[in-house]
Amino acid sequence: SFCFDQVATQAESRTDAFMTTPFHWIPQQLRIFRPDKDRDEDRDGQGLELSQSSHQASLVESDDMDGHDSPFVLGGHRTVADALNHERMDEEVDVPDEDDGVAAPRFFSFRTLWAYTGPGWLMSMAYLDPGNLEADLQQGAYCGYQILWVLFWSTVLGWLLQVMAASLGVVTGRDLATHCRERFSRPVSIALWMMTELAIIGSDIQEVVGSAIAFKLLFGLPLWAGTLITGLDTFTFLLFHYFGIRKLEAFFCTLIFMMCICFFINWGIAGSDTEAFMFGLVVPTLNDYTVLQAVATVGAVIMPHNIFLHSALVLSRRIDRENPAKIREAIKYNAIESAIALIVSFFINAAIVVTFQRGFFNRECSSNFDRNYACLDSRAGIPDGNVFDPTQTPSSCASRFGGHGVCAEIGLSSAGDALKQFLGDAAKYIWGFGLLASGQASTMTGTYAGQFVMQGFLQIQVAPWLRTMITRSVALGPAVAVALATAHSPDLGDELGEWLNILQSVQLPFALLPVLMLTSAPAIMGQFTNRLTLKIIGWTAAIGVFAVNVYLVVSFCFDATNPVPDADWFRAIVIVFLVIYFIFIAYVVYDGLKGTRKSEDARADATNSVGTENRLMGDFGADEDQEVVEITG
Repeated sequence: SFCFDQVATQAESRTDAFMTTPFHWIPQQLRIFRPDKDRDEDRDGQGLELSQSSHQASLVESDDMDGHDSPFVLGGHRTVADALNHERMDEEVDVPDEDDGVAAPRFFSFRTLWAYTGPGWLMSMAYLDPGNLEADLQQGAYCGYQILWVLFWSTVLGWLLQVMAASLGVVTGRDLATHCRERFSRPVSIALWMMTELAIIGSDIQEVVGSAIAFKLLFGLPLWAGTLITGLDTFTFLLFHYFGIRKLEAFFCTLIFMMCICFFINWGIAGSDTEAFMFGLVVPTLNDYTVLQAVATVGAVIMPHNIFLHSALVLSRRIDRENPAKIREAIKYNAIESAIALIVSFFINAAIVVTFQRGFFNRECSSNFDRNYACLDSRAGIPDGNVFDPTQTPSSCASRFGGHGVCAEIGLSSAGDALKQFLGDAAKYIWGFGLLASGQASTMTGTYAGQFVMQGFLQIQVAPWLRTMITRSVALGPAVAVALATAHSPDLGDELGEWLNILQSVQLPFALLPVLMLTSAPAIMGQFTNRLTLKIIGWTAAIGVFAVNVYLVVSFCFDATNPVPDADWFRAIVIVFLVIYFIFIAYVVYDGLKGTRKSEDARADATNSVGTENRLMGDFGADEDQEVVEITG
């Protein structure tokens, strides 16, 4: 308020300038925003307008007439309240010009990579959320090293999808949700929004409950209390936005570094079999008892809402979209940064797989029964519903842990106590800190994704703090309900985690198909459209995801040993659901292709119109030249 008063005082002596040029009297540090509908207005040199996504506002920076700066202006905002109501919520990060005289390699520059570093690390948090950690520990405890290759190639596929999403944002200046609203019919757009929100809620339940489990491990808090703390402290990310997007990115990198330390310490204590690790990573093998876990891994790794998130995060970099070389540079560095972040996330996931393989994998427990089990210490406080019949525990497991080994299920709720019996008290708390970092960071990115999705699909213009409250409330209600329901039944929470991983896999096509169709459309991407090889890989992956979903749903819902009703009416509902599911997917493809075709037709009409205008102007110019020649002759 003081800063604003100072500026107003200065303006009183410049009445004429204020009346004629209303933006010039504002010091350069104060950034004024106007709706993106003015994005295409003529740029007359009075300020710099940045074309960005339609869910964001355009930024105009104006010069101070006298060159004076207004004091106490923090982060370009007048007050804290102004920051909380800031429509963009962050500044744009300048990208260095590699041709500005600074010595740097022509093909690669660490200085430029540093400028682009950030969005990929925020995106990578979806690969490290509590749902992924649970899938990792179950993979290690149930399958050993055998399906590490599934984890690796799922991460590679996720990287390709993230690169597509980032390229869409870089080339067009709009995020995926906004494109879906513009390119798909209204009913399909609304349906896609609802599916994406459902995926966000599902992942948020896992993230919030995962954080609550961490609070319980570390501080003994009940699950409902940890859930409330996690849901409310998401508002802290607004504080980091107030200090700038780079501070927010640094905060998330710190949390990832914390996870690296925690999970790598436990990995180092547990040890590993290097030969078996490399064999499982490189050689694709799949036994009968590992199929369902392999399919679940695909669903857990690739999060649909994360594709929407990444397409919006890359808009925080200031790019000259009139220069194809700069667009190509941005795509390249975003791809490199995303690859580095996902490589780190892969090794964090692998560390958890190896740790739980070393402690709890027993081939007989995994393969001898109608579902997968791990070999756990019966003194680890395992819920009764998770323990298989102790009288049928194979001797190879019963002889472990001082004769206290039993075949049992394992999940987030029992992982900490299991590690305590395997590696000691310190391992439990190290795991708890890593899980807490995972839950807190992924919950914040989930909220961030929810804001972009809501604004992109619905174009709701509300204050960021209100948007955060809405997205928090939507997910917090189910999360609290789950925490209360599982407070005295941890095995129920683990079963719910399995259902939520299936939900993520089922929702994936509703993000995969739009980004694949949009980035393959020349009318949208121009010369940066997907190449034939990438199109083939993308559509093959889409077909593979469909097949995985069918297998996952059928295997889970038709197996009487799973927590589903063993009744014909339930199976009939599942079959009807699958039919409707694939009909809707087919219609999404049809509607999307129709929308991109309209864009291509409009582009062709515009090109023809410009060509006709140029020809007319050329003929007019030729007539003028002829007239001049005749007169001078």
